[in-house]
Amino acid sequence: MSSAAPPVLGLDIGGTKLAVAVLTEDGTTSAFTVEPTDKDRGPADVIDRLFAMGHRAVEQAGLGPIGAVGISCGGPLDASTGVLTGPLHLPGWVDIPIVRMAEQAFGVPAALENDATLGALAEHRYGAAVGARTMIYLTVSTGIGGGAVVEGRLHRGAAGNGGEFGHVLVRSGGRVCLCGRRGCLEAYASGSSIAVRAAEAVADRGAGSSLARIAEPRAEDVIAAAQAGDRLAGELWAETIDVLASALTDLVNVFEPEVVVLGGGVTRSGDALLLPIRARVARDAMPPAAAAARIELAGLGDEVCAVGAGAIALDLLDARSKETAHA
Repeated sequence: MSSAAPPVLGLDIGGTKLAVAVLTEDGTTSAFTVEPTDKDRGPADVIDRLFAMGHRAVEQAGLGPIGAVGISCGGPLDASTGVLTGPLHLPGWVDIPIVRMAEQAFGVPAALENDATLGALAEHRYGAAVGARTMIYLTVSTGIGGGAVVEGRLHRGAAGNGGEFGHVLVRSGGRVCLCGRRGCLEAYASGSSIAVRAAEAVADRGAGSSLARIAEPRAEDVIAAAQAGDRLAGELWAETIDVLASALTDLVNVFEPEVVVLGGGVTRSGDALLLPIRARVARDAMPPAAAAARIELAGLGDEVCAVGAGAIALDLLDARSKETAHA
């Protein structure tokens, strides 16, 4: 791609937040902005606000017109047609032609990809996994998703939804997941699932817990209470670590990555998550995979999926530039 390539816009549609960023070719972000999704207001309202955020970001960045738009969202989605077919974290969003809508709104080409797949791309290109030939990325947020780069190439799967690591089975016959199965990792260790488990535990046996003084305990409340020595919160957090470590051990055995990158809101717990996960995977993964894999927190923080969205916009520009050159 030419050094004079225009900036691009990355849009991320999350279950709890919308994020936008203007990205230049070297991965530098400008005008990064976050707002609540307020998904109960419906897709039309959310998309209108997302595009308005994008227009404001382009103006605030002051880098001139953008050349393309990249869109990050959880699946299921169809990246080839640019349609959100029915994201699990966005009930009621069925067959939304988000790429066509973005192209109409911004007047430039657009591309769509699974959010966690883009998290993997962003961390591999600009973040904690730069230089790795094989890496996996797990985002532990409202839901749990994942992505992988295998031998230097982004793994997308046949329909663009590969890397659904949140739906690895960790408890056969266990809690019901949004996907309809029982016992998925997401049903135990996502931020929203930790909150639900906490509310159930408080109602069942938590009269003496500090969590009982919180009307609707969130994942961060559970983590803080566990670190303060609350017994019930400690049990909830220990189970969270257990299922995450179990799933990651399986993924390390399958992919044998050089780097495992953990991102998403739950990872703000830092060493409370990272240290026991590292120890468990090192203990349980098969050699030499266990010794080969470094487990790190995401280097791009809350910007990761917006950066990944910008990265596919840059790739789109690059591909179109090559098509023009060979025409």
